[in-house]
Amino acid sequence: MAFKWGLPILHRHLFKSFSNVNPVMSLSSYALQYKECGDPNVVLEKVEYETSENVQSNQVLIKMLAAPINPADINMIQGKYGKKAKLPAIGGNEGVAEVIKTGSSVKDLKVGSWVIPTAEDGTWKTHAVYTEDKLLKIDETLPLVSAATIYVNPCTAYRMLKDFENLKEGSTVIQNGANSAVGQAVIQIAKHLKINTINVIRDRPNVESLKSYLTNLGATHVVVENELRSPLMADIFKSIPKPALAFNCVGGKSAAELMRHMTDKGTVVTYGAMSKQPLMINTGHLIFNDLSIRGFWMTKWKEVHTKEEVEKMLKEITSIIKTGLLKPPTNRMVKLENFKDAVAKSMESYVTEKQILVME
Repeated sequence: MAFKWGLPILHRHLFKSFSNVNPVMSLSSYALQYKECGDPNVVLEKVEYETSENVQSNQVLIKMLAAPINPADINMIQGKYGKKAKLPAIGGNEGVAEVIKTGSSVKDLKVGSWVIPTAEDGTWKTHAVYTEDKLLKIDETLPLVSAATIYVNPCTAYRMLKDFENLKEGSTVIQNGANSAVGQAVIQIAKHLKINTINVIRDRPNVESLKSYLTNLGATHVVVENELRSPLMADIFKSIPKPALAFNCVGGKSAAELMRHMTDKGTVVTYGAMSKQPLMINTGHLIFNDLSIRGFWMTKWKEVHTKEEVEKMLKEITSIIKTGLLKPPTNRMVKLENFKDAVAKSMESYVTEKQILVME
């Protein structure tokens, strides 16, 4: 027996001498693999492998439909993420798939069901076989991109809004990196919860267009970084309360600027470090304003919570999507064979579109 990608592949010639044994049928499948960590533009390659169609009683054969390229995916390939991949590895940490075959004891899934794979073995591939417990059923009436991108960024935004402060209608949240996928999800979920948001972005040539875009999503206020020290902030706080909660995905001085505008006993949650600089904290804010500094990693949350809790969260997020109040980020659908272009674009300094790999 030979093994490839962790799946047993039985060579057909082994069955020639056994007339009473049916040969194992397999699908030609493709994946984006890396054998070493490094520049994704260099180390990623498209490889072919075989996926068995002969599923066991508790197994499900799936066809991946679409999978996004997230910053965390890039960092993992670079070897700069909180968890190291076991090499060789397949890229990608989320995506949506369609069930194409089920084993006899599979209860909750059927052919045609949409699912999210939860096994940490990569999603940038066309087919795979999983046991039923490694799949989360998702509403197949969702838009494809919403289903493909629901498991990381909207979940991160939802948990941060729910888990750190007892926010009520009319409360305020401030965040940097507001144009990121998580930032956009925060804006929209907060609007659904009737929570105000102050959204900080970097200055750029198209800044007014970006401000309008975020405002249309539901942002209460959008400011560039240098406006955090301007009289504009005093005007903002004439109509809304100071933030009790801040989300930091940039690091460096940006986080310290958020703290300047927070109410006493507020919480600053760091979930990213886009600037690649150490977190800068004003000691006075900790002492005199009694701020709390916390971290959040969605992967860790999922490790310590049950599948039922994850399903409940996804159901609630799905309901927001179906009301039209939670849209996916601007995106570009790219065929798997054109992955090099998609990866390169996802690594540009000002990423304006989420790159979505489509498996055909």
